[in-house]
Amino acid sequence: MAERVIAACDGASKGNPGPAGWGWVIADEAGDPARWEAGPLGTATNNVAELTALERLLTTVDADVPLEIRMDSQYAMKAVTTWLPGWKRKGWKTAAGKPVANQELVVRIDALLAGRDVRFEYVPAHQVGGDALNDFADRAASQAATEQQPAGSEHGSPHPPPSAAPKSGGVKSGGAKSAAGASKRRGPSARTLKAKFPGRCRCGRAYTAGEPIAKNPEGWGHPACRTAAEG
Repeated sequence: MAERVIAACDGASKGNPGPAGWGWVIADEAGDPARWEAGPLGTATNNVAELTALERLLTTVDADVPLEIRMDSQYAMKAVTTWLPGWKRKGWKTAAGKPVANQELVVRIDALLAGRDVRFEYVPAHQVGGDALNDFADRAASQAATEQQPAGSEHGSPHPPPSAAPKSGGVKSGGAKSAAGASKRRGPSARTLKAKFPGRCRCGRAYTAGEPIAKNPEGWGHPACRTAAEG
């Protein structure tokens, strides 16, 4: 049996819907990015971008190769695993009787998964010391969404630029006390709080429930992105 390949995929949308892109990466034996690809989607939603990234990854990897796919999108994972059997039984209708969103993409992924050894692993996005492969895929997708150009190892592209890290003592690493301090220093219009639900920042990267977020001109997102916008 072939050795299991470790990969990650992600999507990004700058506005949801807005300029969108997808990205995937395959690791080498040491766990480092060995092969990757990213591409533009024009205007699309986060969910379309996430599903497209998965579909492109499955299309690229030979069907007889066992895969472990790391993703930070619970929607995309549940759509093709947990929810899919019920949708098919109901004639591609949800529990509420509505047509399944993004059905064409889900159908293609379902066909690509048939008979394959694929293991999905959910990895929270943008965590200190988090999954490096998922972070790579996230940055590749975000770059494709912004630039609307294909990129990847076969294109001879350099790796996508690193995410902007918060400064030492900033909100992301400093917890509730730092958030409160930032709010006092910057005033009520720049208050920082913990997200009640997962979401996606104006930069195209996701944030998780419980992660510090701050208001920016386009909604809620990472405090560092608000600071960059103000600068």
